[in-house]
Amino acid sequence: MTILEQASYSHHDVEIEKRESLYQGFTRLEKVSFRHRLFNQQEYTPVIQRELITRKQAAGVLLYSHPQRKFALIEQFRIGAIEDTSSPWQLEIIAGVLDGDESPETCIRRECLEESGCEIQAAQHLFSFYPSAGACSELFHLYTAQTTLPEYGGVFGLAEEGENIKLHLFDYDQLTTLLSQGRLRNAPVIMALQWLAQQIRQQDAT
Repeated sequence: MTILEQASYSHHDVEIEKRESLYQGFTRLEKVSFRHRLFNQQEYTPVIQRELITRKQAAGVLLYSHPQRKFALIEQFRIGAIEDTSSPWQLEIIAGVLDGDESPETCIRRECLEESGCEIQAAQHLFSFYPSAGACSELFHLYTAQTTLPEYGGVFGLAEEGENIKLHLFDYDQLTTLLSQGRLRNAPVIMALQWLAQQIRQQDAT
């Protein structure tokens, strides 16, 4: 197998010496002491200490409609962007954390109803990836789904969870500008919209 098919090492090549819980809140912060194997050697590193933000798996979905030639994004306040000089209110795809043992597909269906009022049937899985593997354990499952979009946006979310989410509807001809103007600042929405741009080009070419 090539490097494109298989990683050089696996989790068996990491030795965890100790895990300490530093804080437990909306997320968990741990201090992990570990050693890992070195490339092209049998030796391991000395013991390394790193802080790890432990988060549940999450899933998100880009809603779009080829017949309507529209797609939907949501806008909400994000603490991680609190110092963003443009705005802490970020444009995103609909997303949420997996609840208990629910599947990513069940999660995005639930989140779509809560954050947009839209129902989806079939969803297409694009990627599962770590948004910030240097410090965070979250695994994000990215989907797209065609659905009938509402004529207008609105405000959604669960008040008991502190959610205040605004639904925006965009025309396909706004996509290029949206991708190029710097308003989008998180990976899932950029990846999903780049995928949609490719689908639109293929559709328009037929």
